[in-house]
Amino acid sequence: MKKALASPAVQILIAAILGIVFGLVVGEWAGNLKFVGDLFIRLIQMSIVPLVLASVIVATGAMTGKGAGRLAGATFGWILGFSVVSAALAWGLATLFRPGAGMAFDGEIDPALEESAAAGAQDWQTTILNFVSTNVVEAMASGAMVPIIVFALLFGAALNTFVAKTGKRTVLDFFDQLQQIVLTMIRIVMRIAPIGVFCLLADLAGRVGFAVVTSALAYLGTTLVGVVIILLLMVAVVAARTRLSPWKLPAKLAEQTVVAVTTTSSAVTFPTVLRNAVEKVGISQRVANFTLSIGMTMGSCGAVLNYTIVVLFLAQAGGVELTIGQVVLGMVLSILLNMGTITVPGGFPVVAMFLATSVGLPIEAVGLLIAVDWFTGVLRTFLNVNGDTLVAMLVAQNTDEIDRDVYNGTRTATTEEIDLEAYRETFEKADAVD
Repeated sequence: MKKALASPAVQILIAAILGIVFGLVVGEWAGNLKFVGDLFIRLIQMSIVPLVLASVIVATGAMTGKGAGRLAGATFGWILGFSVVSAALAWGLATLFRPGAGMAFDGEIDPALEESAAAGAQDWQTTILNFVSTNVVEAMASGAMVPIIVFALLFGAALNTFVAKTGKRTVLDFFDQLQQIVLTMIRIVMRIAPIGVFCLLADLAGRVGFAVVTSALAYLGTTLVGVVIILLLMVAVVAARTRLSPWKLPAKLAEQTVVAVTTTSSAVTFPTVLRNAVEKVGISQRVANFTLSIGMTMGSCGAVLNYTIVVLFLAQAGGVELTIGQVVLGMVLSILLNMGTITVPGGFPVVAMFLATSVGLPIEAVGLLIAVDWFTGVLRTFLNVNGDTLVAMLVAQNTDEIDRDVYNGTRTATTEEIDLEAYRETFEKADAVD
């Protein structure tokens, strides 16, 4: 029992339960604790930009030969494939269960959301153009993750060429060390995670209670069914491809799952996911750096699933019969939105309004979806975070970069202990396969 209580995952889970109970007992007064939870979130968020920047640069800069293209191809291939499957499944489930039929919402929509969504829907060219920033410092200051990743990929590719020509690894070693330092900083911050989670959930329970769940039970249920089906599908594919026991996965994913569902943020959970991928699953450092960094922003199957259900829900709530073209448009928009945004709390309202405006749907029911977004956020983030790890396993399998001893628990590894030079022979073998 004492050993179990010492586990960070168990401590966070206990804190989450106590926070909910406390919030329900004291009511709105629990909102006075919100600033503590917000402080915890900010401590995590401030490390995301340097961690992603360093991770992508190191992963790209350390690649050799054709293996670089193979790694990128496998990453984007699996991400896009599962995204398409998620969108198609969402359409099927929403058509079958019709969660929006009979729903009604009498609240008002914030006019600012309509303006933001309308502005985004008017100019897709600008949206795509904004994937590349004219000022990467400004992008880092504002936390625009896609422009940062694009810059990091180009910088890493240029660094890769520089190292190959000169043999000088000073800059590459700098970013490698920066990544390790930021990960250490994250470990320090995570010591107060139980306190932060307690305060966040106490505030939420005190403000809205549980009654809000029943108002959109069909919507939440449809999303839940989709999340379960996609996760089981991904686990089945991983088991078939890697020949590793799927029964060991729950224990390996437990810590990041708890952090994900209590913070509802893939970004906040990213450091834990990166550490677990190497230390518990046995994925090599370079695959973990590259695939998880890309997956955090562009591999969110949970977001694709939820956004597509939102389109069908709004259509059903407004009595609109969608054409095949509108359904396909909604699915494509869901995938592109996923590729262009990072999953953090608070972004869903504008996404929902954007989808409604783009597909020409009534917006009256958007308020209902916003009301229960914390619960759908839990489901989205749960699938996003664990899906990224499963995709990383599939990518690592392509180049034989899963340490099966680590996965089976017969050997230990830490992110600090892993040296890129130690994996050079494995990298070269992977390149030779091409």
